[in-house]
Amino acid sequence: MYEEFYGFRARPFQLTPDHRFFFESSVHGKAVSYLLYGLSQGEGFIVITGEVGAGKTTLLKHLLSTLDPAQYVAAEIVTSQLSAEDVLTMVALAWGLSVPSNDKTTVLSAIERFFKSNHQQNRRCLLLVDEAQNLPVAALEELRMLSNFQIEGRSPLQSFLIGQPQFRRVLSSQNLEQLRQRVIASYHLGPMSEAETAEYVRHRLSRVGWSGDPDFTDECMRAIYRHTSGVPRRINSLASRLLLFGVLDQVHGFTARVVDMVAEEMRYETEQVPSSALQVGACEAAGASDVLGRIEKLEAFCARVERKTKLGLQLLAEYLANSHG
Repeated sequence: MYEEFYGFRARPFQLTPDHRFFFESSVHGKAVSYLLYGLSQGEGFIVITGEVGAGKTTLLKHLLSTLDPAQYVAAEIVTSQLSAEDVLTMVALAWGLSVPSNDKTTVLSAIERFFKSNHQQNRRCLLLVDEAQNLPVAALEELRMLSNFQIEGRSPLQSFLIGQPQFRRVLSSQNLEQLRQRVIASYHLGPMSEAETAEYVRHRLSRVGWSGDPDFTDECMRAIYRHTSGVPRRINSLASRLLLFGVLDQVHGFTARVVDMVAEEMRYETEQVPSSALQVGACEAAGASDVLGRIEKLEAFCARVERKTKLGLQLLAEYLANSHG
């Protein structure tokens, strides 16, 4: 909806990772350097950790988009409490291998043939394991065993382990000493600074044809940073809602006050209201300041309902117009 209103070619703040929107902040740029160093070594494990929404997957997809497919063949698996037996099958399937059964010997044989075939074509195999913090120690050990493959004295495989901060605790397990010895590069992806947050917002807008409408004022950018702490996915979520608000209220410039209001609205939608707040006579027991606070929340709620009603009516009008077009 807001793409048409503001003249964008696409949505600038989608939550789905898209390497075309990659922004090289200081932390992301340093992470790229670590990844390139790891690739230059041609073996072992590269570990990237970061909070939820820090941009880990986008970073890896950006790196892969820069690699020559004639030299690398990559596969990605997203783990969800996979067992040690299942992880090998998932690896094989991610590379498009035909695996008739879950028999470990059969799966390993198929993977080894794949390694040898690509080695003959001078291509290195890359394995990306996302959400690695979900893997049990036994599954991580299976991945380590894959790194034991050698062809003509060279390793045909290099693995990237991407996970949330708790993955570092998993790696510290005594049972993973051999895997830790094969980690050749490791980096923790932190949040962006206030200045980089503003640059990030403008960067994504520019990728879809933004020409200054709507205007994200300096105070607006500072408010966005205050509410998101410089975490990319939080920025995307808040900025997307700002643009939706702009369409509903026909706004062509955002202030800090608007950002605060939209952020509060988003918090309200996810918080749980205690049942005690609905008890009859609760207001009588509350102090004057509490009553005023409730009134403010009620007014904010009414404003939200009004905006959502506008959105519903606009969507209905567009649907009717298209159905009769």
